[in-house]
Amino acid sequence: MGFSSWFAHRPQKAVRRAVRSHRTDSVLAQAPLVTSTGEAWAFATRAELLLISAPEAPDTKGDTESRGAPSVVVHREWADVDRATYDTESNVIRVHWVDGDEPTPIALDGRRTVLPQVLRERVQWSVVLAEPVKLPGGRSARVAVRRRVDGELFSQVIGGNGVDLADPETARVIDAAEARVRSAAGLSA
Repeated sequence: MGFSSWFAHRPQKAVRRAVRSHRTDSVLAQAPLVTSTGEAWAFATRAELLLISAPEAPDTKGDTESRGAPSVVVHREWADVDRATYDTESNVIRVHWVDGDEPTPIALDGRRTVLPQVLRERVQWSVVLAEPVKLPGGRSARVAVRRRVDGELFSQVIGGNGVDLADPETARVIDAAEARVRSAAGLSA
């Protein structure tokens, strides 16, 4: 693939319109994704991660302007991302969410992109402070102060597998750790 054809590859008009209607700021990185059902793209902005899919319309295989209406598959701010891993061999980014939702695989199509680096930078930017917390029974959690794109700071608790945050002893330990990180970030405990 020549240098000019790499830059010439861009989302169809309907996908670009969908991005404009869902984003709050400019796109920092974008990447086409592997799909068998049409066109899919990942977009990283200063504020959020967007995954948009435009399935092929019936009886229009190969006609890129006749695809189905794009749909936003993922529209989440960076503070919703717990972590992401990038497997360079399979070219798949796996995004893990703070709310425990199933990780989202992002299968890059192999074209050169800065999306993995931008994703990493945006998640790291959103973390102001973080503290691992050892819990009774050998379990663990993390408390963090995170930042939204508008600068708002807030605290977040991320329980590990099998952590019952409603358990009184667990809650006591988590509350103390959360108070420490909030205080260190200048937030009221």
